[in-house]
Amino acid sequence: MLSFMLAIGSVSQNKFSLKLLASVACVLLLLTTGCSQNKSESAQSIEAVNANSTGSVTASNNISTLRIGYVGSAEPTGPLGWAKKKGILERELKKVGFQNITFARFPNGPDLNEALVAGQLDVGSLGDTPAIVLRAKGEKTRLLRITQFNTIAWLVAKKNGPRSLAELKGEKIATQKGSYMHRYLLGLLAETKITKDVKIVHLMSTEAKAALEHGDVAAYATSSDMGPFLKSQGFPVIDSSANHNGLSGTSLIVATETFLAKQPDFAEKFNTILTEAAKDLKANSEEYYQYHAQITKYPVDIIKVSYPLQQVSEEPLPPEGVKLLEGTKKFLVSQGLAKSDFQLKDWEEK
Repeated sequence: MLSFMLAIGSVSQNKFSLKLLASVACVLLLLTTGCSQNKSESAQSIEAVNANSTGSVTASNNISTLRIGYVGSAEPTGPLGWAKKKGILERELKKVGFQNITFARFPNGPDLNEALVAGQLDVGSLGDTPAIVLRAKGEKTRLLRITQFNTIAWLVAKKNGPRSLAELKGEKIATQKGSYMHRYLLGLLAETKITKDVKIVHLMSTEAKAALEHGDVAAYATSSDMGPFLKSQGFPVIDSSANHNGLSGTSLIVATETFLAKQPDFAEKFNTILTEAAKDLKANSEEYYQYHAQITKYPVDIIKVSYPLQQVSEEPLPPEGVKLLEGTKKFLVSQGLAKSDFQLKDWEEK
Protein backbone atom coordinates (compact mmCIF):
# COMPACT_ATOMS: atom_id res chain seq x y z
CA MET A 1 0.00 0.00 0.00
CA LEU A 2 1.19 3.44 -0.81
CA SER A 3 2.63 5.34 2.11
CA PHE A 4 0.80 8.50 2.98
CA MET A 5 2.44 9.85 6.11
CA LEU A 6 1.16 13.37 6.32
CA ALA A 7 3.80 15.46 8.00
CA ILE A 8 2.63 17.81 10.71
CA GLY A 9 5.04 20.46 11.93
CA SER A 10 4.94 21.63 15.51
CA VAL A 11 2.96 24.80 16.12
CA SER A 12 4.76 27.99 17.14
CA GLN A 13 4.80 28.96 20.78
CA ASN A 14 2.14 31.57 21.36
CA LYS A 15 -1.06 31.74 23.35
CA PHE A 16 -2.04 28.12 22.68
CA SER A 17 -1.38 25.32 25.05
CA LEU A 18 1.47 23.23 23.65
CA LYS A 19 0.26 20.22 25.57
CA LEU A 20 -3.17 20.47 23.98
CA LEU A 21 -1.76 20.74 20.48
CA ALA A 22 0.63 17.85 21.06
CA SER A 23 -2.29 15.69 22.16
CA VAL A 24 -4.36 16.66 19.15
CA ALA A 25 -1.48 15.99 16.80
CA CYS A 26 -0.97 12.52 18.23
CA VAL A 27 -4.67 11.69 18.02
CA LEU A 28 -4.88 12.51 14.33
CA LEU A 29 -3.48 9.15 13.29
CA LEU A 30 -4.48 9.50 9.69
CA LEU A 31 -2.89 12.86 9.33
CA THR A 32 0.45 11.88 10.80
CA THR A 33 2.40 8.89 12.01
CA GLY A 34 3.29 10.51 15.30
CA CYS A 35 4.07 13.77 17.04
CA SER A 36 6.51 15.71 14.89
CA GLN A 37 10.11 15.83 16.00
CA ASN A 38 11.02 18.47 13.45
CA LYS A 39 11.18 21.82 15.21
CA SER A 40 12.59 23.69 12.23
CA GLU A 41 9.08 24.37 10.93
CA SER A 42 7.63 25.48 14.25
CA ALA A 43 8.37 29.16 13.71
CA GLN A 44 6.29 29.23 10.54
CA SER A 45 3.45 26.94 11.59
CA ILE A 46 1.06 29.71 12.51
CA GLU A 47 1.25 33.37 11.63
CA ALA A 48 -1.91 35.32 12.38
CA VAL A 49 -2.69 38.48 10.48
CA ASN A 50 -5.62 40.75 11.33
CA ALA A 51 -7.61 42.22 8.45
CA ASN A 52 -5.80 45.50 9.10
CA SER A 53 -2.90 44.69 11.42
CA THR A 54 -0.90 41.86 12.95
CA GLY A 55 -2.87 39.81 15.45
CA SER A 56 -2.82 36.32 16.92
CA VAL A 57 -4.84 33.14 16.70
CA THR A 58 -6.96 32.61 19.76
CA ALA A 59 -9.37 29.98 20.94
CA SER A 60 -12.01 32.59 21.71
CA ASN A 61 -15.64 31.74 21.10
CA ASN A 62 -16.43 35.40 20.49
CA ILE A 63 -18.76 35.13 17.53
CA SER A 64 -17.90 38.69 16.44
CA THR A 65 -14.46 37.42 15.45
CA LEU A 66 -14.03 35.28 12.33
CA ARG A 67 -10.86 33.16 12.35
CA ILE A 68 -9.63 32.11 8.90
CA GLY A 69 -6.66 29.85 8.21
CA TYR A 70 -4.93 29.48 4.85
CA VAL A 71 -1.96 27.70 3.33
CA GLY A 72 0.68 29.59 1.42
CA SER A 73 2.33 32.97 1.23
CA ALA A 74 2.39 35.96 3.55
CA GLU A 75 -1.12 36.83 2.37
CA PRO A 76 -3.85 34.60 0.91
CA THR A 77 -4.27 34.59 -2.88
CA GLY A 78 -7.22 33.93 -5.14
CA PRO A 79 -10.73 35.26 -4.42
CA LEU A 80 -10.20 35.09 -0.66
CA GLY A 81 -6.98 37.11 -0.80
CA TRP A 82 -8.47 39.58 -3.26
CA ALA A 83 -11.57 40.05 -1.09
CA LYS A 84 -9.25 40.82 1.83
CA LYS A 85 -7.03 43.22 -0.10
CA LYS A 86 -9.90 45.14 -1.71
CA GLY A 87 -11.76 45.46 1.58
CA ILE A 88 -14.74 43.49 0.29
CA LEU A 89 -14.44 40.86 3.01
CA GLU A 90 -14.25 43.24 5.94
CA ARG A 91 -16.95 45.56 4.58
CA GLU A 92 -19.52 42.85 3.93
CA LEU A 93 -18.87 40.75 7.02
CA LYS A 94 -19.21 43.74 9.29
CA LYS A 95 -22.76 44.06 8.00
CA VAL A 96 -23.57 40.67 9.53
CA GLY A 97 -21.84 41.26 12.84
CA PHE A 98 -18.18 40.28 12.39
CA GLN A 99 -16.16 43.13 13.87
CA ASN A 100 -12.80 41.41 13.60
CA ILE A 101 -11.25 39.02 11.07
CA THR A 102 -7.99 37.17 11.75
CA PHE A 103 -5.93 35.30 9.18
CA ALA A 104 -3.55 32.52 10.24
CA ARG A 105 -0.94 31.32 7.75
CA PHE A 106 0.11 27.65 7.74
CA PRO A 107 2.97 25.96 5.86
CA ASN A 108 0.76 23.06 4.74
CA GLY A 109 -2.69 21.51 4.93
CA PRO A 110 -2.10 19.05 7.79
CA ASP A 111 -1.02 21.91 10.06
CA LEU A 112 -4.19 23.80 9.21
CA ASN A 113 -6.19 20.63 9.91
CA GLU A 114 -4.72 20.54 13.41
CA ALA A 115 -5.99 24.01 14.13
CA LEU A 116 -9.46 23.22 12.81
CA VAL A 117 -9.72 20.14 14.99
CA ALA A 118 -8.43 22.02 18.04
CA GLY A 119 -11.11 24.68 17.60
CA GLN A 120 -8.62 27.44 16.82
CA LEU A 121 -10.11 28.25 13.41
CA ASP A 122 -13.60 28.68 12.00
CA VAL A 123 -12.75 28.56 8.29
CA GLY A 124 -9.87 27.00 6.36
CA SER A 125 -8.58 27.54 2.82
CA LEU A 126 -6.49 24.56 1.72
CA GLY A 127 -5.93 21.89 -0.91
CA ASP A 128 -8.29 19.02 -1.61
CA THR A 129 -6.15 16.17 -0.27
CA PRO A 130 -5.75 17.27 3.38
CA ALA A 131 -9.35 18.49 3.46
CA ILE A 132 -10.68 15.12 2.25
CA VAL A 133 -8.43 13.14 4.59
CA LEU A 134 -9.70 15.12 7.56
CA ARG A 135 -13.35 14.70 6.61
CA ALA A 136 -12.85 10.98 5.92
CA LYS A 137 -11.58 10.60 9.45
CA GLY A 138 -14.95 11.78 10.69
CA GLU A 139 -13.98 15.31 11.69
CA LYS A 140 -16.96 17.61 11.35
CA THR A 141 -16.17 20.07 8.59
CA ARG A 142 -18.36 21.33 5.78
CA LEU A 143 -17.31 22.18 2.23
CA LEU A 144 -18.18 25.79 1.43
CA ARG A 145 -16.50 26.38 -1.88
CA ILE A 146 -14.07 25.32 -4.60
CA THR A 147 -12.00 28.43 -5.28
CA GLN A 148 -9.76 26.97 -7.98
CA PHE A 149 -9.79 23.78 -10.03
CA ASN A 150 -7.38 22.08 -12.43
CA THR A 151 -4.50 23.30 -10.28
CA ILE A 152 -1.36 21.92 -11.92
CA ALA A 153 1.32 19.98 -10.05
CA TRP A 154 4.78 19.54 -11.56
CA LEU A 155 7.52 16.94 -11.29
CA VAL A 156 10.84 18.76 -11.60
CA ALA A 157 14.24 17.02 -11.70
CA LYS A 158 17.68 18.05 -10.58
CA LYS A 159 20.03 19.37 -13.22
CA ASN A 160 22.09 16.67 -14.94
CA GLY A 161 19.72 14.13 -13.43
CA PRO A 162 16.79 11.99 -14.60
CA ARG A 163 14.93 13.10 -17.71
CA SER A 164 12.10 10.58 -17.69
CA LEU A 165 9.92 8.66 -15.28
CA ALA A 166 11.79 5.46 -16.11
CA GLU A 167 15.06 7.07 -15.02
CA LEU A 168 13.61 7.75 -11.58
CA LYS A 169 13.79 4.08 -10.63
CA GLY A 170 15.96 3.65 -7.58
CA GLU A 171 15.91 7.39 -6.89
CA LYS A 172 14.60 9.57 -4.07
CA ILE A 173 11.68 11.87 -4.86
CA ALA A 174 10.52 14.58 -2.47
CA THR A 175 7.28 16.46 -2.07
CA GLN A 176 5.32 18.30 0.56
CA LYS A 177 3.39 15.42 2.05
CA GLY A 178 -0.30 15.83 2.62
CA SER A 179 -0.65 18.23 -0.33
CA TYR A 180 -2.32 17.98 -3.72
CA MET A 181 1.21 17.64 -5.17
CA HIS A 182 1.69 14.55 -3.01
CA ARG A 183 -1.57 13.07 -4.25
CA TYR A 184 -0.46 13.80 -7.85
CA LEU A 185 2.88 12.08 -7.26
CA LEU A 186 1.25 9.01 -5.74
CA GLY A 187 -1.21 8.81 -8.63
CA LEU A 188 1.55 9.27 -11.20
CA LEU A 189 3.72 6.53 -9.70
CA ALA A 190 0.76 4.17 -9.48
CA GLU A 191 -0.21 4.94 -13.08
CA THR A 192 3.30 4.24 -14.34
CA LYS A 193 3.75 1.24 -12.02
CA ILE A 194 7.02 2.39 -10.45
CA THR A 195 5.76 3.02 -6.92
CA LYS A 196 7.93 0.30 -5.42
CA ASP A 197 10.99 1.50 -7.34
CA VAL A 198 11.29 4.95 -5.76
CA LYS A 199 11.54 6.42 -2.28
CA ILE A 200 9.23 9.33 -1.38
CA VAL A 201 10.39 11.75 1.31
CA HIS A 202 8.75 14.80 2.85
CA LEU A 203 10.29 18.17 2.07
CA MET A 204 8.74 21.60 2.44
CA SER A 205 8.60 23.63 -0.77
CA THR A 206 10.84 26.29 0.76
CA GLU A 207 13.68 23.76 0.78
CA ALA A 208 13.03 22.23 -2.64
CA LYS A 209 15.34 24.34 -4.80
CA ALA A 210 18.33 23.87 -2.52
CA ALA A 211 17.73 20.11 -2.32
CA LEU A 212 17.64 19.85 -6.11
CA GLU A 213 20.74 22.02 -6.48
CA HIS A 214 22.68 19.91 -4.00
CA GLY A 215 21.46 16.66 -5.51
CA ASP A 216 19.84 15.56 -2.24
CA VAL A 217 16.81 14.40 -4.22
CA ALA A 218 16.45 13.37 -7.83
CA ALA A 219 13.13 15.11 -8.34
CA TYR A 220 10.52 17.19 -6.55
CA ALA A 221 6.74 17.19 -7.02
CA THR A 222 5.80 20.82 -6.64
CA SER A 223 3.05 23.39 -6.93
CA SER A 224 1.53 25.28 -9.84
CA ASP A 225 3.75 28.33 -9.39
CA MET A 226 7.01 26.79 -8.20
CA GLY A 227 7.05 24.35 -11.13
CA PRO A 228 7.28 27.04 -13.85
CA PHE A 229 9.68 29.03 -11.67
CA LEU A 230 12.09 26.11 -11.28
CA LYS A 231 11.81 25.46 -15.00
CA SER A 232 12.83 29.08 -15.65
CA GLN A 233 15.87 28.45 -13.42
CA GLY A 234 17.04 25.60 -15.64
CA PHE A 235 15.59 22.61 -13.78
CA PRO A 236 14.09 20.12 -16.23
CA VAL A 237 10.42 19.20 -16.01
CA ILE A 238 9.75 15.47 -16.22
CA ASP A 239 5.97 15.58 -15.99
CA SER A 240 2.94 17.59 -14.91
CA SER A 241 -0.57 16.74 -13.83
CA ALA A 242 -1.86 18.44 -16.98
CA ASN A 243 -0.78 15.27 -18.81
CA HIS A 244 -3.06 13.03 -16.74
CA ASN A 245 -6.80 13.04 -16.31
CA GLY A 246 -7.83 13.48 -12.71
CA LEU A 247 -4.41 14.21 -11.20
CA SER A 248 -4.70 18.00 -11.02
CA GLY A 249 -5.92 19.56 -7.82
CA THR A 250 -8.64 21.76 -6.42
CA SER A 251 -8.44 24.45 -3.78
CA LEU A 252 -11.19 24.39 -1.18
CA ILE A 253 -12.70 26.43 1.60
CA VAL A 254 -14.16 24.51 4.52
CA ALA A 255 -15.68 25.49 7.84
CA THR A 256 -16.30 23.66 11.09
CA GLU A 257 -19.82 22.46 11.80
CA THR A 258 -19.57 24.01 15.27
CA PHE A 259 -19.06 27.45 13.76
CA LEU A 260 -21.77 27.04 11.12
CA ALA A 261 -24.28 25.94 13.75
CA LYS A 262 -23.82 29.34 15.37
CA GLN A 263 -23.85 31.16 12.02
CA PRO A 264 -26.41 29.36 9.80
CA ASP A 265 -26.40 32.13 7.16
CA PHE A 266 -22.62 32.43 6.98
CA ALA A 267 -22.00 30.07 4.03
CA GLU A 268 -24.39 31.91 1.73
CA LYS A 269 -23.03 35.32 2.68
CA PHE A 270 -19.40 34.21 2.45
CA ASN A 271 -19.93 32.68 -0.98
CA THR A 272 -21.60 35.87 -2.19
CA ILE A 273 -18.52 37.80 -1.09
CA LEU A 274 -16.10 35.40 -2.81
CA THR A 275 -18.15 35.40 -6.00
CA GLU A 276 -17.95 39.19 -6.06
CA ALA A 277 -14.20 38.99 -5.43
CA ALA A 278 -13.69 36.41 -8.19
CA LYS A 279 -15.50 38.60 -10.71
CA ASP A 280 -13.56 41.68 -9.63
CA LEU A 281 -10.30 39.73 -9.81
CA LYS A 282 -10.99 38.76 -13.42
CA ALA A 283 -12.14 42.25 -14.37
CA ASN A 284 -8.89 43.66 -12.97
CA SER A 285 -6.57 40.82 -13.89
CA GLU A 286 -3.40 42.87 -14.37
CA GLU A 287 -3.81 44.48 -10.96
CA TYR A 288 -4.51 41.10 -9.44
CA TYR A 289 -1.48 39.46 -11.04
CA GLN A 290 0.74 42.24 -9.70
CA TYR A 291 -0.66 41.61 -6.22
CA HIS A 292 -0.23 37.84 -6.52
CA ALA A 293 3.35 38.24 -7.74
CA GLN A 294 4.18 40.69 -4.96
CA ILE A 295 3.12 38.41 -2.13
CA THR A 296 4.47 35.16 -3.58
CA LYS A 297 7.75 36.74 -4.78
CA TYR A 298 7.45 35.11 -8.20
CA PRO A 299 7.69 37.10 -11.46
CA VAL A 300 4.38 38.17 -12.97
CA ASP A 301 4.88 36.01 -16.05
CA ILE A 302 5.25 32.94 -13.81
CA ILE A 303 2.03 33.81 -11.97
CA LYS A 304 0.14 34.23 -15.23
CA VAL A 305 1.21 30.76 -16.34
CA SER A 306 0.49 29.11 -13.00
CA TYR A 307 -2.79 30.86 -12.24
CA PRO A 308 -4.92 31.04 -15.42
CA LEU A 309 -8.15 32.86 -14.68
CA GLN A 310 -10.33 30.13 -16.18
CA GLN A 311 -9.39 28.04 -13.14
CA VAL A 312 -10.94 30.60 -10.80
CA SER A 313 -14.51 29.69 -9.96
CA GLU A 314 -17.25 32.30 -9.79
CA GLU A 315 -19.70 29.77 -8.39
CA PRO A 316 -19.26 27.82 -5.16
CA LEU A 317 -19.19 24.32 -6.66
CA PRO A 318 -18.37 24.30 -10.39
CA PRO A 319 -19.18 20.93 -12.03
CA GLU A 320 -15.63 20.43 -13.36
CA GLY A 321 -14.19 21.11 -9.93
CA VAL A 322 -16.65 18.74 -8.25
CA LYS A 323 -15.71 16.03 -10.75
CA LEU A 324 -12.02 16.46 -9.97
CA LEU A 325 -12.76 16.44 -6.25
CA GLU A 326 -14.74 13.21 -6.52
CA GLY A 327 -11.87 11.59 -8.41
CA THR A 328 -9.37 12.66 -5.76
CA LYS A 329 -11.60 11.29 -3.01
CA LYS A 330 -12.03 7.94 -4.76
CA PHE A 331 -8.27 7.61 -5.22
CA LEU A 332 -7.50 8.42 -1.60
CA VAL A 333 -10.13 5.95 -0.38
CA SER A 334 -9.09 3.18 -2.80
CA GLN A 335 -5.49 3.41 -1.63
CA GLY A 336 -6.42 3.48 2.04
CA LEU A 337 -5.11 7.02 2.34
CA ALA A 338 -8.50 8.33 3.44
CA LYS A 339 -9.99 6.39 6.34
CA SER A 340 -13.51 6.07 4.96
CA ASP A 341 -15.64 7.03 1.99
CA PHE A 342 -18.36 9.64 2.10
CA GLN A 343 -20.71 11.40 -0.28
CA LEU A 344 -19.58 14.82 -1.44
CA LYS A 345 -23.18 15.98 -1.34
CA ASP A 346 -23.27 15.17 2.36
CA TRP A 347 -20.14 17.27 2.87
CA GLU A 348 -21.38 20.30 0.96
CA GLU A 349 -22.88 23.09 3.01
CA LYS A 350 -26.30 23.81 1.57
